[in-house]
Amino acid sequence: MHFIDVFNGDADGICALHQLRLDEPADSELVTGPKRDISLLKRVKAQAGDRITVLDIALSKNREALDRLLATGAQVRYFDHHQPGDIPAHPHFEPHIDTDANVCTSLLVNHYLQGRQLAWAVTAAFGDNLADAARQAAGPLNLSADQLAQLQSLGECLNYNGYGETLDDLFFDPADLYRQLRPFADPFAFIAESPAYQILKTGYQDDMARAVALDATETRDTGRIFMLPAEKWARRISGVFGNQLAVESPAQAHAVLTAKAGGGYLVSVRAPLIARSGADDLCSQFDSGGGRRGAAGINYLPDAELGRFIALFFKTFG
Repeated sequence: MHFIDVFNGDADGICALHQLRLDEPADSELVTGPKRDISLLKRVKAQAGDRITVLDIALSKNREALDRLLATGAQVRYFDHHQPGDIPAHPHFEPHIDTDANVCTSLLVNHYLQGRQLAWAVTAAFGDNLADAARQAAGPLNLSADQLAQLQSLGECLNYNGYGETLDDLFFDPADLYRQLRPFADPFAFIAESPAYQILKTGYQDDMARAVALDATETRDTGRIFMLPAEKWARRISGVFGNQLAVESPAQAHAVLTAKAGGGYLVSVRAPLIARSGADDLCSQFDSGGGRRGAAGINYLPDAELGRFIALFFKTFG
């Protein structure tokens, strides 16, 4: 039997897979990429009897490839919290999908595993900017405030590594980062012993320092828009910068637009934390947009669409 694990390259995708494989060890083929590379199932080649696990990529963006894989006789288990579109009913398809704004994929996996790898689910929830959900889920662990802060830092660093236009922008290929996590059942041991964590923590701090030095290009009571340059550091920090802005000002929506070298923008949108809705509706109005209610993005916003995006942003969150 051939195992194939398909996962988003951010904290949620990596930690979801880590939980499952700690509990269900298997040598598997890994299929992943930068966080915004979500049409991953099209890269999968499978045959009858293969076991495919999919983590933290929208079913709606992978439906055609999913139907193809099911038609071959492969078995597909799917964990996700993005808008799925129509969910197929098939004897070889096992969906675990919940679009609640306070749920991430790792929390769904945690429920599936009945809490057996809870610390990694808490780490992922922090990385996905679900701090309240992370702290609530962490209750049975009886962690100190310092320990919770360590898991939050780890989640943010793992998430930070996923952002970038290509793998060349990242410190680690997400598949390699997962392999570095694999020997560690305890996230605190990974924090203490892994050189990868220290590299990511330093990179995160340096890139964030550059981002926070920038002023918003437009500020209204309901939201703020920030423009970042077409540089590697800006592409790496774009998503986690949006998360930090949301935490700093939870009543406002935020958009971080990172210029692309060939023109246009990469867009990250965060709905107000007090509401956590509207981000997916906004971004889905653009060709390469999508996401979830609290956080969404657009992979390519043409220069000609910038004015329309700004108008819709303030209309959506007005």
